[in-house]
This record gives sequence, structure tokens and C-alpha cells, in this order.
Amino acid sequence: MSLHPFPYQLYLVISEADCIGKNFLEVAEQAILGGVDIIQLREKNDSTALFLQKAGKLIEITEKYGIPLIINDHLEVAEKVNSAGIHVGNNDTAPTFLRQQPSIQNKIIGYSIEHLAQLENKQTLVSDYLGISPVFKTNTKTDTITEWGLEGVAKIRQLTEKPLVAIGSIHLGNAKEVLNAGADCLAVVSAICGAADPQKAAYELKNEILK
Repeated sequence: MSLHPFPYQLYLVISEADCIGKNFLEVAEQAILGGVDIIQLREKNDSTALFLQKAGKLIEITEKYGIPLIINDHLEVAEKVNSAGIHVGNNDTAPTFLRQQPSIQNKIIGYSIEHLAQLENKQTLVSDYLGISPVFKTNTKTDTITEWGLEGVAKIRQLTEKPLVAIGSIHLGNAKEVLNAGADCLAVVSAICGAADPQKAAYELKNEILK
């Protein structure tokens, strides 16, 4: 069961720390201008108040451009800023629980897949898209179990019809391979947040996707 079509192709996962000294709101806006069509704010270590403050500022930018804002595993922040959705991992709030919350039940719910057994649980069923995490090893996320690789993406593609969002050291050099393996959408962190010119980086990635 999925409530939402998933027309997005380039997904930015952003945090202030990943922008390495740049203003994360400016990075987000430049990324949108370059072609990012959905953004997730991931601030795992922030207090609720700080996360909420950042989300409130970011949603002003995403709404200006009609881009959905997804909040990483923080129900209260997602509710208060009225984000387009929420993304959770295997050890976070369960999608089945989120789907029962009046504030979230009609919104986008993303769920990270870190091992194949998850594809058979109810959480996958109620989610709108699956995050394949990580495709390749990454410094921004060190608590994951598997490195899926292209074979892993292809295998998951065979086992589910859900939209697949691939994340984990994806960049211009391997973007096409990940899509060809079966991903519907590419999620990036450092390829845009760490770029000298985030708009150009997003534009080049989007062009690669559209080729």
C-alpha cells in the first residue's frame, strides 16, 4: 500500500554539519535551483528545539519552490512544520505507528532497508518509498549493516514494486549504474553538500539522471 506516487529523481539529504561551513539554507536553495526535487532534513544530534528551528527555516525555502520537505525520524518536528513526510530507519519509529497518527497518515513515509528481511515486514507495506542504505560505504552514515552494491539494488528491485531511493556515496561517476541496477531515485549528501558549487553539482547529477 502506497498513498503517494513517487515522481522524484534527485533527493538531497541535508544537515548543517554536512555543509561544512556553508549556510545549509543557501546550499538547499542552490540545490533546488540545480534540480533537486525532494529534500530530507537529517539532524540526528540536535535538540528538538534546534531541529524545529532549522526545519521551520528550511520549509520556507522548499515551499517557495514547491519541493517536498521530509523530516528524518522526528514526529514532533514533522507535525509542527507540517512537512510533506517523514523518513525512518530500521531502528526508528515504525512506519505502521506513523501511519496511524492523524498528522502523518496521509503524508509520505520513507523507510530505510538495511537487510532483506525487512522487505517482508508490515513496515515496508505501509511505506511510500524504500531507502536502500547504503549502496556504497559512506562516512556520513556509519551505523548500517550492509553495503548493498549494485547487485543488492538489483536484488531488492526484483523483490518489491515500491519506489527505491538509493543512498550511500553516490556521485556523478556511478549515478547511472545505480539507476540501471533498479533505483528510481538517487539520494545524495556529500556530492551536493560538500561541493564548492552545490547548484552546479545538483545540475550535473540531474542531467546524468535524465540522460
